[in-house]
Amino acid sequence: MPRSTTSGPSQRMLRVGEQVRHALSETLQRGEIIDPLIESSVVSVSEVRMSPDLKIATAFVSPLGAKDADAVIEALNKHAKFIRGRVSGALRQMKYMPEFRFRQDTSFDNFARINDLLKSPEVARDLDGDDNKEEE
Repeated sequence: MPRSTTSGPSQRMLRVGEQVRHALSETLQRGEIIDPLIESSVVSVSEVRMSPDLKIATAFVSPLGAKDADAVIEALNKHAKFIRGRVSGALRQMKYMPEFRFRQDTSFDNFARINDLLKSPEVARDLDGDDNKEEE
């Protein structure tokens, strides 16, 4: 079977990443991590990207209600081995349990910035100008 020439993630990497995201979300939701920074904020796991060999899971998280998001990310990275042990029960089918790395998810900020740009008067004026040309 010919291999695809695209450099994107494989179907297997996407599927395993989604399974890891669900298991990680459940573990964080149960509140098993004893750390004041993590306990005082809600952590949303938006995406998990797996390495091609499935041994590294990079989790993109958004700490909600935290004053210092970087400190929460640092605390999660500090407890990564504990989290790995807690998640292992839900991922028994995997040959190797992935090593967790936590990164801040900035996609929501990007979406908000694009939304603000689209609502700006300059863009609205340009879009209205295109509508008038189409009607003629």
